[in-house]
Amino acid sequence: MKKKVIAVVGPTASGKTDIGIMLAKEFDGEIVSADSMQIYKGMDIATAKPSQEEMQGIPHHLIDFLERDCAFSVADYVNLAGQKINDIISRGRIPIIVGGTGLYIDSLLDNIKFSETKKDEEYCTSLERFAEEHGNKELHKLLENVDYETASNIHPNNLVRVIRALEVFHTTGKKASELKAESRLEESPYDALMIGLNYSSRDILYDRINRRVDIMVQKGLVEEVGNLYLESGKMKTASNAIGYKELLPYFEKTQSLEDCIDKIKQETRHYAKRQLTWFRRNEKINWFMLDEFNEKRKISQICRKL
Repeated sequence: MKKKVIAVVGPTASGKTDIGIMLAKEFDGEIVSADSMQIYKGMDIATAKPSQEEMQGIPHHLIDFLERDCAFSVADYVNLAGQKINDIISRGRIPIIVGGTGLYIDSLLDNIKFSETKKDEEYCTSLERFAEEHGNKELHKLLENVDYETASNIHPNNLVRVIRALEVFHTTGKKASELKAESRLEESPYDALMIGLNYSSRDILYDRINRRVDIMVQKGLVEEVGNLYLESGKMKTASNAIGYKELLPYFEKTQSLEDCIDKIKQETRHYAKRQLTWFRRNEKINWFMLDEFNEKRKISQICRKL
């Protein structure tokens, strides 16, 4: 029998945390985060990590557990999330996967198997140097030339994933997208009900994003990032967090704080657009527009069918 899980997905600032907690209360569930940045310690405001008060007593897993100098792969996530799901089910509760990192969610629920590929540290170092000399976009173009499908799902500034995809092709002779397709041959162990959250007007979502960034600043975002700036060489994957890299010019005294905050809002809106593009390709997702009447009640009703 397949393992029953609920997944709450959607763009940033769409209200996933609130809906996930609502469902956890109603169906005796626990939340497994699917956010690639909330895993890191000390990045609470920049990643909109839910506070203990916001969690409302609901257990949350895979949040705030990893040091910032540690790299973390999709394969790592699939492995850890699978363990958490098994543990939650063994205690008679419902796993509720909540997050906006589409690659994490799809890889987990589609049962993507990650084969052990060889590492080539010297090659990766040469790619890092290439990015320093020619820029992230030029390195991204190298990936586009060998694996356009994978490149289209990775932002040029996400150097860790761009370099990893190029390394996979370099060491195996196969595209990362080909290896992913081959890994889908084994049936998924999950019976997942996928809930997608959005708003009927993009302006509503963008307004929520802008207001959330303003609230982050009020809560101490600049101070948090300032502390992280002092250890920027130790961030690895964590340095890709929106809200961190956009504030670096302020601390380097090359841009005003106002301009950097505007950049955070712009980049977050762009990220939300990319998230929606990713999730809309998944026909398994049941979409709900949270600004429409009784949508939360409808979410509860459809979850009762699981």
